[in-house]
Amino acid sequence: MKPTDIGVPEYFHKVVDCQWACPAHTPVPEYIRLIAAGRYDDAYMVNWHSNVFPGILGRTCDRPCEPACRRGRVEENNGEKPEPVAICRLKRVAADNKGDVKARMPKAAAKKNGKRIACIGAGPASLTVARDLAPLGYHVTVFDQDPRAGGMIWSQIPRFRLPMEVIDEEVGYILDLGVEFKGGTKIGSMKKLLAEDYDAIFVGSGAPRGRDLDIPGRKEAAKNIHIGIDWLSSVSFGHTDRIGKRVIVLGGGNTAMDCCRSSKRLGGEDVKVIVRSGFEEMKASPWEKEDAQHEGIPILNYLVPKTFEHENGKLTGMTFEKVKAVRDEKGRRSLLPTGEPDQRFECDDVLVAVGQENAFPWIERDAGIQFDQHGMPVVDMVTMQSTQAKVFFGGDSAFGPKNIIWAVAHGHDAAISIDKLLNGEDLKERPSPIVNLSSQKMGIHEWSYDNAISPDERYKVPWKDKTITLKNIKVEVELGFDPATGFKEAQRCLNCDVQTVFADRLCIECDACVDICPMDCISFTRNGEEADLRGRLNAPARNPTQDLYVSGELKTGRVMVKDEDVCLHCGLCAERCPTGAWDMQKFLLDLTHAGHGCRTPQRKAA
Repeated sequence: MKPTDIGVPEYFHKVVDCQWACPAHTPVPEYIRLIAAGRYDDAYMVNWHSNVFPGILGRTCDRPCEPACRRGRVEENNGEKPEPVAICRLKRVAADNKGDVKARMPKAAAKKNGKRIACIGAGPASLTVARDLAPLGYHVTVFDQDPRAGGMIWSQIPRFRLPMEVIDEEVGYILDLGVEFKGGTKIGSMKKLLAEDYDAIFVGSGAPRGRDLDIPGRKEAAKNIHIGIDWLSSVSFGHTDRIGKRVIVLGGGNTAMDCCRSSKRLGGEDVKVIVRSGFEEMKASPWEKEDAQHEGIPILNYLVPKTFEHENGKLTGMTFEKVKAVRDEKGRRSLLPTGEPDQRFECDDVLVAVGQENAFPWIERDAGIQFDQHGMPVVDMVTMQSTQAKVFFGGDSAFGPKNIIWAVAHGHDAAISIDKLLNGEDLKERPSPIVNLSSQKMGIHEWSYDNAISPDERYKVPWKDKTITLKNIKVEVELGFDPATGFKEAQRCLNCDVQTVFADRLCIECDACVDICPMDCISFTRNGEEADLRGRLNAPARNPTQDLYVSGELKTGRVMVKDEDVCLHCGLCAERCPTGAWDMQKFLLDLTHAGHGCRTPQRKAA
């Protein structure tokens, strides 16, 4: 193998598993160390710079970083199963314990640059575009049919998960940048909007239509059958404040979990979730399912809806067919009837949460925006640009339902593209990240980070007593970590951004680092092809998604090979090395957002 080029930003970025997995590439270990140091304001601002909504995401993020967390794969014999660091809930620790950070926020532009941007929908994608562009002097107008900004953040996420004051605070930081918000304004025509001479238009209107279930009895019992996302919005608006005692929720995603838990707080006594797939295959996050079950809500699997039963126009129950999952030789799953008798459940109301889809009736098909066979706009996955040059899409509007952190990432990308477009630049030329490597050495055996490995199991976020929370839909269930527990959970982080950097010229091949490494991830051996090399290391490197760190040829003709997959970043190799061939260096990668830093210097503004 060729020697590893650690000067390529992606190399160490990939080693920081959590940051690599985060769509917004938040420098997770950096803010976790700040939390451990009690520097909550700093930790919050590190988050705010990249993911925009730390307090909101600290309660609602889908946590793509946590399955990637190294802690979850290197722990052995620690609890029932290895657990990642509670990255998401630590974000909330920063948000809950910070002081007044308004003075640290960007200021509204003193002078506008004459360019006008329209953002359709006031959800996380549009708000991210507004946050990135408004300080640069763009006049950003955000339109939404609802009276307040936030989009699905406030209309579809229940208050017992996300208090209104958290939303108002973080949305307020963005509107305070001089962003114009026009609530209660529904855009009915893209062609009319294009005629208003906006320099660019961003569509972040979400996936506003819930899928229905067209089975016998749907029309006859329509009064008591509700589309999940519409019902949640009605609850948020205060239009709905009660539901029947017997409730069936159809669907296995996070919307279904919000529906069943909300029902429990609005009069539902016998609330159950019924899903056509298996429990493990449900799209709901594991913690969302756990929360529902904690509140006494059963989840019934492998039941396919057959009919809505009704009497004199009133819903009385539902009938389901029992199925089982069968996989063919290629692993493709099919649901086949078991032949058992149908199951019937009585109910007063049904909430249908079987998926969401996009709806763009307001975008005329002759407006210059191409749509695919599924009715989705054709959008460049890098630039977020549509086939109409000055129209961009992001969030659920671009590629279908995902989650808030993806919407934020799309917003950052679209803002870069809009800024480059309006400065006469090539949108395909994306800005390089800001990267820094700095030694953490403070003494012979002393580092500027805490390199001790905490043996603690993951700490559980405490819940408020459910005898209280089930009586009031506005009472937040999770209490969050207190500072002391937040510190202990932060100590579980392995500091994966502090990299082991090897200097070939200083190595005397004494193998002291090999002896001290607790994970046997360092080997000195003859070089070879990657597949061969992986199999003959001291501990075979079996995860091909993580790279091998390979040195240049050493004096004996061998090379140093380190398996990045299981390194604990403990620094013992650097402490043991008698020549300083190993050093612990903090890798900090910061994505470049819209502005002068993302423009090509040699091009003049249009």
